[in-house]
Amino acid sequence: MHPLVKLAKDTVELYVREGRITELREEDLAPEFKQRAGVFICLKIKGNLRGCIGTFQPLEPTIAHETVRNAISAATCDPRFECIGTDELEAIEYTVDILTPPEKVTSKNQLDPRKYGVIVQAGRNRGLLLPDLEGVDTVDYQISIAMQKAGILPGTPVVLFRFEVKRYH
Repeated sequence: MHPLVKLAKDTVELYVREGRITELREEDLAPEFKQRAGVFICLKIKGNLRGCIGTFQPLEPTIAHETVRNAISAATCDPRFECIGTDELEAIEYTVDILTPPEKVTSKNQLDPRKYGVIVQAGRNRGLLLPDLEGVDTVDYQISIAMQKAGILPGTPVVLFRFEVKRYH
């Protein structure tokens, strides 16, 4: 199991079972986990989404801290789902995505739903969709889902950004 996936799993289990937050000591972190990046944590049970929360711009001092924050949020704060219960912990499959900084694109031709995630923005509304999701095979579909998530009406002009992820299972 990748160390970030183990960190997400251990964090969720500690929080759900004991209400405690994983404590990290910077001197114990591997160098690649001391950097800053956006992180998404997705939880699935038997292939079905059970929670997914993340940040495309880091809020915490390190990737490890961002992982802890977003793992707890995915388990307890995804508005689409009830909080994870202790009876579900053994069945959860974890995915940790580390995002590259978003870059503005000038055309949909610069997007590819297999390679790039997308951020759409209209005014203050922003929506994000991770790359390489099952059933999301076209740029237009990827953009439409991100717009829907942001509450942006179809036909509204949007600014597009793309990013890549390193995905760990």
